[in-house]
Amino acid sequence: MQEDELLTIGRFARLCRLSVKQLRHYDDVGLLRPERVDRATGYRYYATGQARDALTVALLREIDVPLAVIAETLAARGTDRALVLRAERDRLAERIARDRERLHLLDRLAADRAGDHEVTTTHEPALRLTAVRAGCGPADLGAATAACVTRLLGALAGTPWTPPIRGLFPLDLVEGMRIVVGVPTGTEDDPPGTESSVLPEGPALTTVHIGPYAQLPLAYHALLGRMHAEGLRATGPAREEYLVTPHEADPEDLTTRVSIPIETERAAA
Repeated sequence: MQEDELLTIGRFARLCRLSVKQLRHYDDVGLLRPERVDRATGYRYYATGQARDALTVALLREIDVPLAVIAETLAARGTDRALVLRAERDRLAERIARDRERLHLLDRLAADRAGDHEVTTTHEPALRLTAVRAGCGPADLGAATAACVTRLLGALAGTPWTPPIRGLFPLDLVEGMRIVVGVPTGTEDDPPGTESSVLPEGPALTTVHIGPYAQLPLAYHALLGRMHAEGLRATGPAREEYLVTPHEADPEDLTTRVSIPIETERAAA
């Protein structure tokens, strides 16, 4: 291709609604290479046939698609490109859903509705659960819990059990944490794919949360605030009892009882 058939970086930038600085950066990271670079001057020249890819880059960057995904998009063609873009669309939809829940949580905090959670001291009975376990991180805690519920109910097919479903969660939310989901079955013979989990009796701080699971941090905020204010120490994982579930009500009406087992005496100062 002759040099007079190529576009300077300035002309190409204007054609593709990108800045010269952006084009230089995309060259440096290997996303959009110029057709030719003059060895003597270092000037970059682009072919008009590169405009379509450049316009795609500009559009995707405008909506904050990561450079790695843009590179994957440019490398794909036809159906494969559509699959890449749909996968990014699904990731974006998940982020929007999470952000919407965070927005609702902030709304409740701004309205001082964190105080909706009355905390009481209860004495929890000993309980044996037929349960399943899973490892997860903070970001996929909700998905992991839902998957455990599905696994548990599948394993319990034909086995009588007593509602509600219960979840056990560490107070320290870290990568690789272990969670437990179980129900009382009244039998010592756990079905294949399940195991027993025994909850000891003892005192606990308890509150009831009404609303989406994504807003459960409000309940934990109330419980932990009370625990620290009274100098108490947790003696086990937090317990969630799903009294009204998504199969029974809209998200705003879900009801979850949350408890944190505690020592009976104040911690030493």
